[in-house]
Order: sequence, then C-alpha cells, then structure tokens
Amino acid sequence: MALVDDLRALLGPGRVKSSPLEVRLYDKDAGVTRGPVLAVAFPETTQETAACVRIARRWRVPVVPRGAGTGLAGGAVSVEPGLVVSMMRMNRIWEVDTLGRTAWVGPGVINLDLSQHTAPFGVHYAPDPSSQSVCTIGGNVATNAGGPHCLAEGTTVAHILGAELVTPEGEVVLVGGAAPDPIGLDLLAVVVGSEGTLGVVTKILVKLTENPPAVRTLLLAYPDVAGAAQTVSDTIAAGIVPAALEMMDRPMVQAVENFVNAGYPTDAAAVLLAEVAGHAAAVEAEAAVIADIARRCGAEQVRVAVDAAERARLWLGRKSAFGAVAQAAPDYYLHDTVVPRTRLVEVMERLYEISARYGILMLNVFHAGDGNLHPLMAFDARQPGVMERVMAAGEEIVRLSISVGGSLSGEHGIGLEKRRFMSDVFDAVSLDAQARLRNAFDPDGLMNPGKVLPAGSRCFDFDFPGVAEAV
Repeated sequence: MALVDDLRALLGPGRVKSSPLEVRLYDKDAGVTRGPVLAVAFPETTQETAACVRIARRWRVPVVPRGAGTGLAGGAVSVEPGLVVSMMRMNRIWEVDTLGRTAWVGPGVINLDLSQHTAPFGVHYAPDPSSQSVCTIGGNVATNAGGPHCLAEGTTVAHILGAELVTPEGEVVLVGGAAPDPIGLDLLAVVVGSEGTLGVVTKILVKLTENPPAVRTLLLAYPDVAGAAQTVSDTIAAGIVPAALEMMDRPMVQAVENFVNAGYPTDAAAVLLAEVAGHAAAVEAEAAVIADIARRCGAEQVRVAVDAAERARLWLGRKSAFGAVAQAAPDYYLHDTVVPRTRLVEVMERLYEISARYGILMLNVFHAGDGNLHPLMAFDARQPGVMERVMAAGEEIVRLSISVGGSLSGEHGIGLEKRRFMSDVFDAVSLDAQARLRNAFDPDGLMNPGKVLPAGSRCFDFDFPGVAEAV
C-alpha cells in the first residue's frame, strides 16, 4: 500500500502498523463502536505529525487523531478507511513555569502524570476525569473533558492557554498563548472540544492551579436519592460551590465497595461525596454548613475524612466506579448527558423505569453538582438481542435528558455516539454555522470525518464574505 510505504519511509517500519491484527487494536475506543483502519502511525515530533498529515492528504485518506483510546463516544473511531495518528509517543513535559503557573506539554502526557510531576512545586492540573490515570491531555483537549473537581474549577477549556496545531493541510500554527488576551479571533476556544475535526494538537500550554492549603472531604449517606439531590441544591443555594459533589446510587456503591473497599455504606440508597477546598477557616465553616444541610435533608450518615489516607480511599472508590462494573458483566455502555439539578430526582426515577423495562442492569454515578449524569448499563454482548436493548435504552436516556432541558454531553463529547441527536438540540441555522466553521479549517473533509455534526448540517446556499479568510 502506497500510504504505508510513504509512512514507513518517514517514520521507519517500527512506528507504522498496518497488519489486520495490529490495526484491530486501534479500530475502537472505550465505547462500543468499531471502524475501518488502514494504518496507524506513531509520530514523535510536530514535524513528523505534519508530514503524516501531508502523506494522508496526498493519498486522499482521512486522518483520525487518537490519544489513549479512553473516549466513550467514538470520537477516535474511523467511519471510513483511514489513518489513525496516535499521539502516545508525544508525551514530554517540555517546560514548567512555576512563577506563571503554566506548563508546555505533549498531547500524549497522561493526565495524572502531569499533576504528579508538578506536585513538588505546589501546583496541579485541575481537570481530573475518572480515567485520569490513563487518559491523555490531548484527549482531554479534544473532548473538553471534566471530572469530579471541575464543579468549581471548570472543565478543560478553562485550563488551556494555548495549543500548537497541525492543520488539515499539514501546516503548523499556534492558537492562543500565554498572553492574558491574545490578539485576534479566539480560535483556542474553538479547538478545545473539537474532537480532532479541525487539526491535530501537538503541543499544549496548560494552566496550573495552586494546591489548596486545606481540604475537607465528606461522605454523606441517604435512605433515598431525593435527599442526596436536595442536599446538592441546598448547598449551591447557600452560596457554597464545593470543589466536588459526586453521587452514586446503591447498585454502584455496592459494586465499588466490593471492588476496592473504600468504606462506603452499602445499605444506603445514595452516597454523596462533597469536598471543599481553600483556606482552613473557610473550609471548616463550609464543611459544617454542608454537614448541617445533609442532616436536614435526611442523611443517615455524615462522615468527614480524618486524614489524607481516608480521603484518598474515598476518592479511589469514586474513580474506580467504571472498573468495578466488570464484576457484574463483561461489557458496559456509559452515557454522558446533563440535566438541570432541579430535575435530578425525576430523571433518576425515569432511569430506573427504563432499566426495568429493558431488563438491563443500570448503575448510576454522576457529577451531581452540575447535573452531569453517567448512567452505566452492564451487560453481556454475547447474549442474543441484548445489544439492541442496550442501544434502545441509551437512546431513551438521551432523549429524556433533552426533554427536561438538558444537553447532550457534559465531558465525553459528541463523537459518533450522539451526532444523530444534534438536530434535536440545535436548529438548522446553528448546525449550518458549525458546519461552515469546520469547513473553514478543513474544506476537503479529511480530518476525522463523520464526527459531531450529522450529515447535511450545512444546508444554506449563501456565504459570508471574508469569514474563511479571517479564520
């Protein structure tokens, strides 16, 4: 194959994979969809990445950027035979500015590795997805990833200052930068969350956050989901924005406790993890207010972690939720939607009804503070008809979230999984505008095609003079 020959001439045979078994390992992410892959390339520099893109362009082959493959929405899955460009070898932490609290990193840097590297300087990288120990900063940028501690700190877009980008033509450009207010269009905000459809990110300037002087983590257990949800609403209404507010229902608590022995009460209908961070006096006061609210909302157990070890154990339970599901079934399908906090109880009741109606085990864990749901369906894909039931239930979950005024994604992105729902959220004019922006970057449609926007999104004939030139 000419494409493979050119790539091997550039990178050497060891950094280009093309056999059926080799590409099989890269034809899906952590979701349930597979796609056709011609070859996988492993560049180590920006220049090599740009050359890979130019080779693919020469042979009219789509390019699919890929991080660690932990995405759940099919964002790194090819929809037509293409070249997967793995960024995992671009994993250097180039420079840490302790005074300015920034760092230049490669897209293949593991999220948790960055915070561990900067810990001696008293700073960390704030976004902390559940896959923090394996996901990459580049993947976080692609999906605008969040995590439990993004309630107060914000998702990835709030922590990225600049990015080096290989365009679909194979050119290298810099968007954003260290300056507080860079001149020109805010293209960085467009690139973050674009899921590899506008180019390949090869270097990232991240903002680092000072480690708080004091932290308090509370475990709150309830006899019903309503009490936990009310605690969330009342806490925010009291003017407190905790570092995190995470909820798990009984099936998830039982799975997690059996998996890692985190110290969760397995008889609780719902468990809420609340964390406050800041100066010691404020932290103690806020923790006391949350504990009082929890008791008024019916909490049967209010426990404050006594030391760092107990706090780490509580968070290990939360971060192990997806892995714990393997005890119940060999496969799972996880959704990521957002609903208003005021509708949490209603939505949870309807989720349980959907689970019962389709005969599927559902475990729930979610970022309760911002209404970001993660209903997780555990199943065995080898059973006849189960996959169809799972997908049907998933569609009902998405449409339910939309119907109560929610959104399609909080942090996983749209990818392949939810692009067909985009027209349920955006009108034709909005979809057309998004398609035009994408076309301005990639007029030939070779950069991660078939993602985010449904077919026919560009539906108007008129043009806006100068827009493409400005971008």
